[in-house]
Amino acid sequence: MNYEDFKSIVLERRSVRKFTEDPVSVEDVRELIDCARYAPSDTNSQTWKFIAVMNGDLIKTIEDVTWEELHKRAADAEERGLTREGRLLVKSFGPYATAFSGAPVLIICLATPYESKFRERIFDPIALVENSVWDEEGIKSSCLAAQNLMLAAHARGLATCPMTGPVLLAQHRLRGLLPIPEEAQVNMVIALGHPQERPGKLARKEVDEILEIIR
Repeated sequence: MNYEDFKSIVLERRSVRKFTEDPVSVEDVRELIDCARYAPSDTNSQTWKFIAVMNGDLIKTIEDVTWEELHKRAADAEERGLTREGRLLVKSFGPYATAFSGAPVLIICLATPYESKFRERIFDPIALVENSVWDEEGIKSSCLAAQNLMLAAHARGLATCPMTGPVLLAQHRLRGLLPIPEEAQVNMVIALGHPQERPGKLARKEVDEILEIIR
């Protein structure tokens, strides 16, 4: 692949929220995870795990519990005199938080704590950082794997949409529904399917706005 081919994959990927009824195969999912696992990670710690939910009823349940938790937050806001904010939470954030509802697959991206010989032999004995930092390290590498997954999906003719709404609102409910290891963090969920739409290109900050070159 030349550079322009790769750049077109990066630039043409979109976050898609409407999917066709065409199924996604187990082989498709396995191929995407195969690409995800080749992401870089801190000292090759590979702090990622994935759960691919391909059961439509279970995806619907995850949607339902996300809405339930969102309405609880909205009701709590209203009780504190924040009626407008509570209504906006339901009207504006709700559809984004549950945009996976029409997807045939929902991938739960997990982050495991950073573990390595460096941590075991050096970092922990000298108390290099607080233990919570290692959870953050796991999240960083998990995000890199998630990006690999989404780019691979686009190259394969599939579409994705990364979301944190179900995590922010209903992570404790997800743990009751799915085999999530206790030590793992739920990083994000990714809707996966065949695109029914192609969203337009969103504005991006210019390179000069985000880059500082020091010579």
